[in-house]
Amino acid sequence: MNGSKAWISGCIGQRLNADERAFFADERPWGFILFGRNIGEPQQVRDLVAELKDVRGGDDVPILIDQEGGRVQRLRPPFAPRFPPAAEIGRVFATDEGAGRRAAWLQGRLLADDLLSGYGINVNCLPCLDLPAPGSHSVIGDRAYADSPDVVATLGRAAASGLAAGGVLPVMKHIPGHGRTEVDSHLELPYVRASRAELESHDFLPFAELADLPAGMTAHIRYETLDPDRPATISPIVISQIIRGALRFDGLLMSDDMSMKALQGDMDMLARAAIDAGCDLALHCNGDMTEMRAIASGVPELKGESLRRAERAHAVIRDGAREPAGEGMREEFASLLALTA
Repeated sequence: MNGSKAWISGCIGQRLNADERAFFADERPWGFILFGRNIGEPQQVRDLVAELKDVRGGDDVPILIDQEGGRVQRLRPPFAPRFPPAAEIGRVFATDEGAGRRAAWLQGRLLADDLLSGYGINVNCLPCLDLPAPGSHSVIGDRAYADSPDVVATLGRAAASGLAAGGVLPVMKHIPGHGRTEVDSHLELPYVRASRAELESHDFLPFAELADLPAGMTAHIRYETLDPDRPATISPIVISQIIRGALRFDGLLMSDDMSMKALQGDMDMLARAAIDAGCDLALHCNGDMTEMRAIASGVPELKGESLRRAERAHAVIRDGAREPAGEGMREEFASLLALTA
């Protein structure tokens, strides 16, 4: 894969058009992300993934997707089996801790099998380590394993290990914590007013416990006691003092989607602000060519510490298992879920 620029891109449809092919070849995103609009039928998805990899020149080009289970599952039957939301794994853990850890690992491993063996998709934006709070918006809801930091960290690590064992790079989200928000960041900018002490004793803990993971995604949230002027994605204070400092995360840090309504402003300025704040990669998902051109113009070449982190994350894709998981694992997973039936 030729040298990359510091961004990840979506595409508009189910095949690349000529303009996208030329643009991606010139602007060299580190990877690509797929959404529902890109999914028509199984062979088409495989062909699109192959096109995206071809335009960047390598079979190990990162191809991202949000395949959590529950509400957030881009590939659904008949493309891939339906998986439960994280909260259901949490209920298994509450019944039997060993069974819950195994269920979380198996879900990660089986998701990896569906994505990589089925379609060549090699990055999954999982685990979700956010902790829901009373009165918070349902955007997280049952995407959270539990409301206990220790449980979320335990099950999040198991899921991430399962993904990595299957050759799929896990991306933990949304650093440093999305669970307290009262609005959906897809639609507007959320504010969190909790004190730093409250955040450090609760919301931040799962991310601190999993700070050794190779990749993570920011939250488009303004933490008023940390930086009253800027959301975390474009806040040097939050990224340097909290994410890189207090949480000690030294993995590849990508923004959440720059096209979400939580961020306002010109895309080139937003992309530049995210990189200047300390993000390694700017993520842009909606496939709008005008916006993509602006994002690409606002990001630099991937180099220095960001390149080192990207190479470490990329090693999970290169070095992971390629053998199918097998039906025995699926049967075991179903039996563990039955514990809460």
